[in-house]
Amino acid sequence: MDQKNGSSFTGFILLGFSDRPQLERVLFVVLLIFYLLTLLGNTTIIALSHLDPHLQTPMYFFLSNLSFLDLCYTTSIVPQLLVHLRGADKSISFGGCVAQLFVALGLGCTECILLGVMAFDRYAAVCRPLHYTVIMHPRLCALMASASWFLGFATSSLQTVLTFLVPLCGRNKIDHFLCEVPPLLKLACVDTTVYESELLFVGVIILFIPVALITFSYGHVVRVVLRIKSAAGQRKVFGTCGSHLTVVSLFYGTAIYAYLQPSNNYSQDQGKFVSLFYTIVTPMVNPFIYTLRNKDVTGAMKKVLCRGYDSR
Repeated sequence: MDQKNGSSFTGFILLGFSDRPQLERVLFVVLLIFYLLTLLGNTTIIALSHLDPHLQTPMYFFLSNLSFLDLCYTTSIVPQLLVHLRGADKSISFGGCVAQLFVALGLGCTECILLGVMAFDRYAAVCRPLHYTVIMHPRLCALMASASWFLGFATSSLQTVLTFLVPLCGRNKIDHFLCEVPPLLKLACVDTTVYESELLFVGVIILFIPVALITFSYGHVVRVVLRIKSAAGQRKVFGTCGSHLTVVSLFYGTAIYAYLQPSNNYSQDQGKFVSLFYTIVTPMVNPFIYTLRNKDVTGAMKKVLCRGYDSR
């Protein structure tokens, strides 16, 4: 690593939305509300999955993992963003920037893999119902969840090291509200083509292997659903699978836009708003997408609330 990237380097300035003071005030209120809803929604999913015996299934095990992941991801970014939106100091230490990039990338990569695992769970439930409990054994579920977290942070380690190997030559003003790969590469004082190619290669692998698993799983699910003669049966399958596909579309759509386009096509303003979407909006809406039309979760919520009311 270049010396100015390390020992003689004090930190970065996250410019964020500092050129739009009025927008900062609006964003502070909106993001604070969204963050509180994110905490409430995802904590509710985790609590219900542990409190209600009917929700202690592989599907809700992975969903509670996703909710915990979303809580960690949002919390690694939003509190600091809220502080920066309300204050004049927009600085972040070099170590803080490295840590934020590592954690955010790790959680993002983990979500990529976990969404693929959740698609496989739906494939097993719909296409192999008689063998579902054998296939999705608790040990296998725990192993797949652990592997998702391990591979996610292993990938993040590689991407973080590659990003901070780029010489910055003392440049420290990041035109973004968080430490992220594209705006960090914009600070480079050398040609970043090789670095971008290496990062793109890693990004393609971590994005498209889960996509292949999702495509395989739902290809078989669709074939099975088309054979179901009962309209009620089709609606039930589309209910659970549709929620997952909506979350997949939101996550992968924004991730591909943010990380898999050439740097010369990268717009800083568009990048900021896309990042806002997948750092706060997506984690906030995920619990609502999964629970809005899910009778199991709404039923569990009513039981817990009634139990709490009766205990009084």
